[in-house]
Amino acid sequence: MNAAPVSGTVLSVLMLAGLALAGGGGLLFVRQPGNSKRAWLMIIAGLVMFANVAIWTIPL
Repeated sequence: MNAAPVSGTVLSVLMLAGLALAGGGGLLFVRQPGNSKRAWLMIIAGLVMFANVAIWTIPL
């Protein structure tokens, strides 16, 4: 399955967004323990983005 040339850019942006979400959730969890629900949701959203990138890059 050949992906379009723009897919490399999209996958890179997804990886950066996933890193920002997971890192931001970790910082939020440490700095504001009262927002633990929001922090966990951000971490899970980042992990979902990483999983999406992994699914798209695994060859069939």
